[in-house]
Amino acid sequence: MIEQICFNEILLGSAKEVFETMIFMDVEECSDSDQKVEGDSILGSITFKGDINGCLVICCNQTCAKIIAANMLGMDAEDTINKEDIYDAIGEVANMVMGSLKSRIHKYSDNIYVSIPIVINGKEIETNLGEGTAQKVSIKVMIDSEYIAEFYLLYKGDF
Repeated sequence: MIEQICFNEILLGSAKEVFETMIFMDVEECSDSDQKVEGDSILGSITFKGDINGCLVICCNQTCAKIIAANMLGMDAEDTINKEDIYDAIGEVANMVMGSLKSRIHKYSDNIYVSIPIVINGKEIETNLGEGTAQKVSIKVMIDSEYIAEFYLLYKGDF
């Protein structure tokens, strides 16, 4: 069984890998646990099932999401980026981080099947796994030392 502390390290490592290699932005774990994503937010979620069931989530504010989309599209932050491209970028971030996480836990299980990402926006949004007990691993990060985002992994089941 993977312990929660391992999932913290795996989730952070997966996020760093994706941001550094695909989005060209630095990600560091936030030292201030009281910081939170404020204002209108975008949440990208991707579910998985198999030996464990759950979802992986990235949540950030609109400004951060626009910067992420601009970097992914090779555009400047000042350029006009439509809402659909921003949503697609956040969905793809969830997808890529899930792919990295899946490859990191492959030695524990190769029985994990991943859905397509879903992206929503709003204020103070979050997701859950419905009724029952789920484990939650949450990591707040600073992106390029300027933007706060949160990654979390909700899951049920054991390896």
